[in-house]
Amino acid sequence: MNIYWQSFVTFFKIGMFTLGGGYAMIPIIESEVVDKNKWVSKEEFLDLIAIAQSCPGVFAINISVFIGYKLRKVRGAVVTALGTALPSFFIILLIAMFFHRFQDNPVVEAIFKGIRPAVVALIAVPTFNLAKSAHITWATCWIPITGALAIWLMGVSPILIILIAALGGYVYGTLIKPTE
Repeated sequence: MNIYWQSFVTFFKIGMFTLGGGYAMIPIIESEVVDKNKWVSKEEFLDLIAIAQSCPGVFAINISVFIGYKLRKVRGAVVTALGTALPSFFIILLIAMFFHRFQDNPVVEAIFKGIRPAVVALIAVPTFNLAKSAHITWATCWIPITGALAIWLMGVSPILIILIAALGGYVYGTLIKPTE
């Protein structure tokens, strides 16, 4: 099968059948691009997640662009980005066309109230899996917890947290770790 078509179909499926946003897509993307198609290694995938989170824009589009670029440069990036974005575009278009007819329906409101906690779980599971894959231990778990609390309680910019973490990683990796 043509790599462009295969990558488009793969990311179209991911975009079509994943609820809960980009972070909920992580296990499915990993399954497709690391395990099934072997387009990137597990380590490369973790690096791509970190880069996609650090870049402005939608996480799912960012990671699809990075994987597409790795596969076939700019054309691959365009194909995978379209594959990821088109399902959401069509679904949102359909909802926009018909939502006004049932938005005040108590059944629909109850359904959305039930979906909200499920979305939290869809985000929590990949977060814990990422922590495990990134080798976050009880000794290092203070780093993401401190970052999350700084953002949530003190309103610190996530960009500042990323920059501080990058600087800390650089200092640790170049100055501290080699002397241990």
